[in-house]
Amino acid sequence: MPTAYASDLTAEQWELLEPLIPAAKPGGRPRTTDMLSVLNAILYLVVTGCQWRQLPHDFPCWSTVYSYFRRWRDDGTWVMESEGNPRGNDSN
Repeated sequence: MPTAYASDLTAEQWELLEPLIPAAKPGGRPRTTDMLSVLNAILYLVVTGCQWRQLPHDFPCWSTVYSYFRRWRDDGTWVMESEGNPRGNDSN
């Protein structure tokens, strides 16, 4: 059983954020990484200020977490989630 951290999302928070997570890329291998674990790892980094390589081992590998973080930063996912816009709704 994974360790619970104070920074972990609740079930209710995950229910709200899950639809905003971009779908896996078409083609290639299916996604095997748990997106809730990735988000919890990113939140752990934000709350604790630890370095990427110092993520506890019960999270996905630091390079996997960083890869998703960088992809979501570059494609605007973080901006959309912080503004609360559903995917595809740019009107405010």
